[in-house]
Amino acid sequence: MSMLIELNNVSKAFRKTDGAPRTVLEGVNFVLAQGEIVALLGKSGSGKSTLLRIIAGLVAADSGTAAYNGRPINGPARGIAMVFQSFALFPWLTVQQNVELGLEAQGMAPAERRARAEAMLELIGLAGFGGALPRELSGGMRQRVGIARALATQPDVLLMDEAFSALDVLTGETLRDDILELWGEKRIPTRGILIVSHNIEEAVMMSDRIIILSSDPGRIRDEVRIDLPRPRNADSPEVRALVDHVYGLMTRRAAPAAAPAADYRLPETDVNRIESVLELLADAPFGGRADLPQLSEEAELADEELFPAYEALGMLGLATVEQGDIALTPLGWRYAQAGHTERQQLFGQQLLAHVPLAARIRRELEQQAGGTLPEGPFLELLADGTEADGAQRMLEVAIEWGRYGEIYEYDFHTGVLKLPGRDDA
Repeated sequence: MSMLIELNNVSKAFRKTDGAPRTVLEGVNFVLAQGEIVALLGKSGSGKSTLLRIIAGLVAADSGTAAYNGRPINGPARGIAMVFQSFALFPWLTVQQNVELGLEAQGMAPAERRARAEAMLELIGLAGFGGALPRELSGGMRQRVGIARALATQPDVLLMDEAFSALDVLTGETLRDDILELWGEKRIPTRGILIVSHNIEEAVMMSDRIIILSSDPGRIRDEVRIDLPRPRNADSPEVRALVDHVYGLMTRRAAPAAAPAADYRLPETDVNRIESVLELLADAPFGGRADLPQLSEEAELADEELFPAYEALGMLGLATVEQGDIALTPLGWRYAQAGHTERQQLFGQQLLAHVPLAARIRRELEQQAGGTLPEGPFLELLADGTEADGAQRMLEVAIEWGRYGEIYEYDFHTGVLKLPGRDDA
């Protein structure tokens, strides 16, 4: 079988604001074979989009090798095209002109690129819209323009970076099915597709293989092969079993990181989301225990929004997550039935017992004569293990959780943390 893309021991780091490196990908070995659709899944910080950009030639690997058709990728390669989540259309150009951009960059003659673009617009279901401006189109139609622009270059390899996530569910499913139909009927010359997605069901419905990346740094943790013929029925027992299996892999706890700062990492979710998921789990029809795909469907939220809430419930001892199922603990049941004041007390109690960052903030405040500290030292502590923006977001989560649990307070004007009931220093 011909290998279109080959990555060998690829690693990539970016510089943090203090100049220290932050490793995003480490030791990644991957191949995309001819005739394959492969999906990349992973939580935030897993380097999925960075990996896609290395393959696209937009970002260079720091070490290891990346090759397309056996040749090193040293920049954007003719034969590899990318579709972005944000549509990435020039608003002042017509649909036709947007589709022609890649062909113009390749030096194609105007008449030929016009004919190619028109043919691709017809293929993708946009015949007659060539003279329209992007603002005149719906989100689904704008994404079709982005796909037509990528396919117009007749790529061997099509890269899709969350190409359907900005669309409503029905539009995304329709566009996904259209792409699979073009692929299955060989109406496009593309020989391999690599998809970054946050949607587990989408990955199962589309791909021949699913690659799951761990986070901080991104490494290939699991691989799932899918032998089901396409088109696939989302409600079939085979598809549901695969979705459950991938949910289980995605929610499996990784081995603890060696870096001390990793102990302070928090899922990026707020108290309202945590409590909403807990209440949904406690109510009928779940009664305290649910299959994660079913809970996701009932919550009508994307997987990327729900996974941090699941992680938070587990961290706080309110639920257990195992093999694609989530279940309330006895404390979780007590929390679900409690009033607001008792919930706050329980939340604060669990923060101090199970969330090292919150416990450290409280402990250091107690050691101060005035019971106050600026946020700066905590940002520096967190920046040892992540980039500045990530450290800021992590501290914001810790502040929100701690204020709700009434284990410390925070002055947004001064950036000062303090023990509850203390006057500002």
